Amino acid sequence: MCVGQLGSLLPHVVVPSILAAFLIPEWHLSGAEAGLLAGSGAAGYMLTVPLLAALTDRIDARKILIAGSALNALGTLLFGVFASGLWSGVFFNAIVGIGFAGAYMPGLKALTDRLEPGDSSRAVTLYTSSFSLGVGLSFLVSQLVAESWGWRSAFLVTAVGPVLMLLVCILLPPVEPKPTKGRLFDFAPVFQNKTSMGFILGYGAHCFELYGIRTWLVAFWTFVVSRHGEASILAPIIVSVVFSLLAMPASIVGNELALKFGRHRAITVVMLSSAVVALLIGFFADNSPRLLLALLLLYALTVPADSGALTSGMTMSADPRYRGATMAMHSTVGFSLSALGAWGIGVALDLAGGPSNPSAWMAAFSVLALGIMLGPLALYWSRAKAPQV
Repeated sequence: MCVGQLGSLLPHVVVPSILAAFLIPEWHLSGAEAGLLAGSGAAGYMLTVPLLAALTDRIDARKILIAGSALNALGTLLFGVFASGLWSGVFFNAIVGIGFAGAYMPGLKALTDRLEPGDSSRAVTLYTSSFSLGVGLSFLVSQLVAESWGWRSAFLVTAVGPVLMLLVCILLPPVEPKPTKGRLFDFAPVFQNKTSMGFILGYGAHCFELYGIRTWLVAFWTFVVSRHGEASILAPIIVSVVFSLLAMPASIVGNELALKFGRHRAITVVMLSSAVVALLIGFFADNSPRLLLALLLLYALTVPADSGALTSGMTMSADPRYRGATMAMHSTVGFSLSALGAWGIGVALDLAGGPSNPSAWMAAFSVLALGIMLGPLALYWSRAKAPQV
């Protein structure tokens, strides 16, 4: 399943990867428009994942995974062939997001349905942390192909990736979920589970920060290169790939720390640390590239370190009868704030003078810090209302 997910994720950050170098200048996009384009995939995901993930409580998640993977590939292909401006790009990127809504959380449900009963924390963390490896490959392949053969080729090549998940689905044995009573969209049991809701809201804060920095990382390091020229250490493509690859071990280690020291305590420390690092990057945005690179590498560890702990906490605290609905809420909240993060950073950049202005990056990273600091508040609320996991 982790290998299949790498294929599903190959088209995942094509838009952010080529945004600064290709789409913004060619389509004359403002920061807010660029953020809207990048966030449209998360918006498409958010609008459809409640239905698709909730359906996994009624039918084998593998069936949804197959349909989602096919649509993921189709939407990516359509973008590469037909996108010609902001709104056509938004439309096709939203189709990609809808396809991924049928691939990511249904994929997690397909995995957990086939695991032996017991603590699945490490298996879930491996699945969620492999997300970051897939994003790193997406950054790498997208930029290399775009620079060599043009930005449309980046979509055509990465559209092949989701086919890998389709092959994995063929190997999965069928598993029908136990019959569930009640309405399909009855999320009341999810809202009543305060422990799960704490992890879900914390995941929303995590996604706001994660997708905000993923969308604008290449643009930020492009700004650094333009300010310092040959003094810069690494090219944007290398920085974006390394940033993504560090997320996998960071997420695994973060979950191990959560198991050792307590899930709420470990996640809270990680989130507050990430806010501090974001503020430092913004404050030193016009300083030495070496200092900024060190801070970005540290940020690459703090941003994803809470991901596995949040998602495994959600799955473990969910009522088994409503696990699909709980995952649906988890993804809906997470990707709603993902879209908001991508767009919000673009707005902050516009209001503070544009991405060529150092003060604009201070504003952008301040917004990221503010977003992630909402996570500890959500966890505190859930701890005060319900027992810890």
